[in-house]
Amino acid sequence: MADKHHVIDARRCKACGLCVDNCPKEVLAIGKEINGQGYNYVVQANPENCVLCDICGIVCPDMAIGVIKA
Repeated sequence: MADKHHVIDARRCKACGLCVDNCPKEVLAIGKEINGQGYNYVVQANPENCVLCDICGIVCPDMAIGVIKA
C-alpha cells in the first residue's frame, strides 16, 4: 500500500484561502512567511488533525496543495 502525505508548494500558493476555508479539520492557516510572489502562503497550523482527505487539493486553483501517494 502506498504511503500518503500532505504537501504544500509554498512557491505556487497565492493565499486565496480556499483550502483554509474548506478544510473540515481546521488543519490549515495563512502563514506569516512570504513566498517569492509576495504572498503569505498556507501552512499546516494543526497537522495532527489532518485525515488526508485531499479537499484542499481539490479546491486549490493553483495546484499548490494536496495529498500525494509516495
